[in-house]
Amino acid sequence: MNQEWMSQQAYVERVLQLYRQAPETPSRFSRLDRRLAEEFYERQIKIEEVEAAILLATVRRSLRSPEAPKLSAIRSLHYFVPVIEEVRSNPLSESYLEYLRRKLAAIGVTV
Repeated sequence: MNQEWMSQQAYVERVLQLYRQAPETPSRFSRLDRRLAEEFYERQIKIEEVEAAILLATVRRSLRSPEAPKLSAIRSLHYFVPVIEEVRSNPLSESYLEYLRRKLAAIGVTV
């Protein structure tokens, strides 16, 4: 989805949809989540970067060692900000994103 052809409203709705679809996130978003999505738009963060960050964070959470302490549920879109910054500074290749999707599919998780 090419962001330059997308209105701010469509962009924000897509970011919030990606967030709500991720495992362990609330089914509803807060006004602070909406404001953060608006800030992403203002900062020209690509939808693809947000999607890649949510995918990467989901893989990291899902494939943690069973001996590791259980993580609490994700309560805010803010949880993904550090991962978005990581993806922006080190973009992930499409082949790596497909690899991550396959890893999640193998354990029955979809993003």
